[in-house]
Amino acid sequence: MSIDKEVSRRRTFAIISHPDAGKTTLTEKLLLFAGAIHIAGSVKSRKASRYATSDWMEIEKQRGISVASSVMQMEYRDCVINLLDTPGHRDFSEDTYRVLTAVDAALMVIDAANGIEPQTLRLLQVCRAQNTPVITFINKMDREVREPTDLVDEIERTLGMPVVPCTWPVGMGKQFKGVFDLRNDRMRVFRPGEDRIGAEDEIIAGIANPECVARFGDIFAHARQEIDLVQGVSPVYDRAAFLAGKQTPLFFGSAINNFGVQEVLDAVVDFASPPRPHQALQRTVVPVEPKFSGVVFKIQANMDPGHRDRVAFIRVCSGRFERSMRLKNCRTGKFFRPSSVVSFLSQRREQVEDAYAGDIIGIPNHGVLQLGDTLTEGEDLQFTGLPFFAP
Repeated sequence: MSIDKEVSRRRTFAIISHPDAGKTTLTEKLLLFAGAIHIAGSVKSRKASRYATSDWMEIEKQRGISVASSVMQMEYRDCVINLLDTPGHRDFSEDTYRVLTAVDAALMVIDAANGIEPQTLRLLQVCRAQNTPVITFINKMDREVREPTDLVDEIERTLGMPVVPCTWPVGMGKQFKGVFDLRNDRMRVFRPGEDRIGAEDEIIAGIANPECVARFGDIFAHARQEIDLVQGVSPVYDRAAFLAGKQTPLFFGSAINNFGVQEVLDAVVDFASPPRPHQALQRTVVPVEPKFSGVVFKIQANMDPGHRDRVAFIRVCSGRFERSMRLKNCRTGKFFRPSSVVSFLSQRREQVEDAYAGDIIGIPNHGVLQLGDTLTEGEDLQFTGLPFFAP
């Protein structure tokens, strides 16, 4: 397959949120829907020794939080999706800031009970500084939460960004009946407690379908009034505005119940752009260029409990990477041939034979590579925009 075709299939995005908004749980469910894993690990179920796939460090398993960014790759609808789960806690936000320089879009998770929280706002400001497109997912609709219209108003006021609702909740908490897909004019009926992907969800087609009112009564009637209201005042989806970070598509659901997740995954494929050009000091690097280039945006130690290791995470910016190809570290001017190159699904590593612009690969690193290093086939380049922090 040509480089152009492979690059057009790539979607690379990060999930960002305030702690405990459900970010890592959503990561698990996205992997589940894409078929990358077959059973999701609850973030809290320590007794059964089931932890979130993206939480591989011992402290993450003990505390039920994400500390280090995880990189996972999956295929969905003929697209290769590179998903980065980032830490929400402020203590580890430097890791998140660097990761946001390596993605083409962000998925912002908001707790429906708490709305916009400080860390969410801080991370969104980082996205804005880089004009990163943002998709918004309001989580935990199966709990007693705030009114959806209040949440939409808060998002628009606090973030200063128009919201385009793509799904809308029918009820909430104990009266949560499902979400209505405004893009496809159909309702997905909520069934709590699902953990595996099996039978298809029940779908009711058409907002005017009398079955909706017959089954859900006043709850659906109220939701329809809200839908009419938000559709009347909300802008239509504008791809150019979204890609410029000036508009955010909005989705509702319950990640812990696998609900509303498929619409989000479809939105990543439909809305998020393929890899974008990267700016170097010397010139603009276009993803479909035949020559490989990449940048080290993160270095993680002790990922393998079996021995002390150190892995450099590299965002492929252009061309095609092949294992054992001759690469130049533009900082030192030295060439090397990486023979052990991996992609990630939690602690499981898979050897990479090739990778294309947009992919994230890991190279075992024993002090040779540093943050911000640019790797090429020989050309001297230095990518810009990667943040550095004092120890």
